[in-house]
Amino acid sequence: MTAKKSGGCLCKSVRFEVNGTLNPILACHCSQCAKTSGNFAAMTSTAARNVAMLSDETLRWFQSSEMAQRGFCAQCGSNLFWKQKDSPDIYITAGSLDKPTGVRIAEHIFVASKSDYYDITDGLPQKAEW
Repeated sequence: MTAKKSGGCLCKSVRFEVNGTLNPILACHCSQCAKTSGNFAAMTSTAARNVAMLSDETLRWFQSSEMAQRGFCAQCGSNLFWKQKDSPDIYITAGSLDKPTGVRIAEHIFVASKSDYYDITDGLPQKAEW
C-alpha cells in the first residue's frame, strides 16, 4: 500500500511518517519478539528511506542480536522498530501506526518458537523460521 502514513509511541514522544509502500504484516513468533512485545510481534516493513522522524528525542536503539537492533521509546517503553544490519528496510510495529493502517497480516514466521499459551487458527501461511 502506497500512501502517507503516520505513527508513534504511546506517550507521543516519538512520532514518524511513512511516505512509501508498506508491505503486508508478518506476525513474528520468535522468542525475542515475544520478550519485547509481551506476545508475538506484528510488523510491516518499508524502505528505511521512506520513514521520516517527526519527533524522536526519546527513541533509543537496543542491539538485540548480532544482526539486528530494535527501536523503542525510552519514556513509555513502546516497541516501535526492528532493523536488520546492512538491510535497506525497516520493520515497523503495526500497532504503532495510526488508523486506518491499510495493511493486514499475510503470514506467521518463527512459529516453531511460539509459546504454548496460544494457537494460530487464522488459516494464514506459517513458517517454522523466516
